[in-house]
Amino acid sequence: MDHEFDVSRIRAQFPALHRTYKGKPVAYFDGPGGSQVVGTCIDAMVGYMSRGVANLHGVFPTSIETEAIIAATRAGVATFLGAEPDEIAFGANMTTLNFAIARALSRTWQTGDEIVVSELDHRANVDPWIVAAKDRGVVVKWLEVDPERLTLDLEHLDEVISPRTRVVTLGRASNAVGTVTDVRRVADVAHQVGAVVAVDAVHAAPHIAVNREQLDADILLCSAYKFFGPHMGIAAIRHDLFEQLMPYKLEPAPSYLPDKLETGTQNHEGIAGLHAALGFIADLGSGDRLSAQLFDAMQKIETYEEYLARKVRQALRTTPGVTLYEASDEQHKTPTIAFRIEGLTPRAVCEKLAEEHGIFVADGDFYATTLVNKLGLSASGGFVRAGLAPYNTEAEVDVFVEAIHRLLR
Repeated sequence: MDHEFDVSRIRAQFPALHRTYKGKPVAYFDGPGGSQVVGTCIDAMVGYMSRGVANLHGVFPTSIETEAIIAATRAGVATFLGAEPDEIAFGANMTTLNFAIARALSRTWQTGDEIVVSELDHRANVDPWIVAAKDRGVVVKWLEVDPERLTLDLEHLDEVISPRTRVVTLGRASNAVGTVTDVRRVADVAHQVGAVVAVDAVHAAPHIAVNREQLDADILLCSAYKFFGPHMGIAAIRHDLFEQLMPYKLEPAPSYLPDKLETGTQNHEGIAGLHAALGFIADLGSGDRLSAQLFDAMQKIETYEEYLARKVRQALRTTPGVTLYEASDEQHKTPTIAFRIEGLTPRAVCEKLAEEHGIFVADGDFYATTLVNKLGLSASGGFVRAGLAPYNTEAEVDVFVEAIHRLLR
């Protein structure tokens, strides 16, 4: 095990980890739905509001300070995602941003054009594009998921992506089962026909290093509340595409990058909190530059989380009465584990784990409805999803596994 990863030091920075429920310490295994918030993020949000808030473009100190915070956070997010500061836009959440981007991009589509969406994805990177396609009379094609392998079929890309394709959308990692997809392989084919590649990195960004340039994505989306920050969406859009984008906006609102995508007044306190959350991540890594620190930190997080995930997966695989929904060992995955227990609905499993053991996990389809439908689980409640974060411990994993065994007994 990587002894550089000091989980005790990390846990000390998360106030929520002190919570107890019915006399037991809470174990948060619901990270895929939103991580706990690091204390420095909370302090930064409170600090911003306590010192005096302001809107932009003023000549007084609070307005100038607000603009400085936004600029610093854009620069930090750009480094985190392998983009440039003026390519980073903030919004209420990833879904809202994606609807705005899809609507804007579709203004140039013509009847008979095509888009490609993914069966493995959260619907936030599916429905905004389908709705836009319906409005414009555009054909929708699907990258199909193999329900046995729980991976996308990438062997027939030339049959799905054509010279008529305008956009290809896919996720870097499945928020439901953790499968990490080879985005670059898809992007190479899509760009050969001039298509835009839009990548949902919401589930990937908390667990693995994400670099828009290395993925060759034109649009990359993620959410700060998945990696220890506030409820905010983030879009990183390639500069030349962003310049051409025509978002729906108010007439006097800015038309320059990246503000033209940011409708209304932004969540300034959240942006301050996001800057602190990135600082927390960087502090876990080593290097003489922020980019090196963030990359090293994400490598350490991935190594530690994968160590814990292997323990959970191995335990569940060898437990009679448990069905695990996972790609093969050779397939890159995030530490997100989907399963069902024989004789219990997913909702009942979650209730028992919370009430009897203080373990918080979630159930349902997690908006990955196409995948869950293909697995035949929609009518029976989907599955239980347990996700690991860098503040989880081996002791919590042991309690979780023992709790599953108790349910089965």
